[in-house]
Amino acid sequence: MTKQEIVKYGDPTLRKVTSRVIKFDKSLRKLVEDLFETMYASDGVGLAAPQIGVSKRILVLDVDYPSKRYIDEQTKKETVAYTPLLLINPVLIHKEGQIISKEGCLSFPNVVIDVIRFKKIIVRYQDLLGKERKLAAEDDLLCRCIQHEIDHLDGKLFVDKTADETQMKRILQEAGLGDIVSPPSPVMIG
Repeated sequence: MTKQEIVKYGDPTLRKVTSRVIKFDKSLRKLVEDLFETMYASDGVGLAAPQIGVSKRILVLDVDYPSKRYIDEQTKKETVAYTPLLLINPVLIHKEGQIISKEGCLSFPNVVIDVIRFKKIIVRYQDLLGKERKLAAEDDLLCRCIQHEIDHLDGKLFVDKTADETQMKRILQEAGLGDIVSPPSPVMIG
């Protein structure tokens, strides 16, 4: 496993739509290991392949990881647990409702903004062997994280889903990231 450099906002890789994974081989396993190593070393709970400069439809998550960025929503404490999750070629097949919550992104250091997401989702994806699977998530960090990382695979960023564009622009300016060049913010997602 090798920790990779995380691509930061402004890099064109973050705005590209990724390619489907077709070969489930050793090189894929190595990439997945590097994604997990990079996510954990960066104190993240999710990471998509484009964030390390690889244009493939792969994302990793671990919302139980004791990240300083997100504490357990139930107990409000950091809890030592590891439940790594890998989604290859993920597609949202069901989405409903709406929630607004705070999000950050490893490609936007020290930026946290209010983001609009679906409240309930079902995602279809493949595992490391290429077997198709489904996962449902509702109104929790897992639900929001899956959507955030799938957006990365589609060339979208969390700032595109801001609940408050004025707040977002101010926070980006304060973080030294300047103004954002993105599609208009949605009032409702759909």
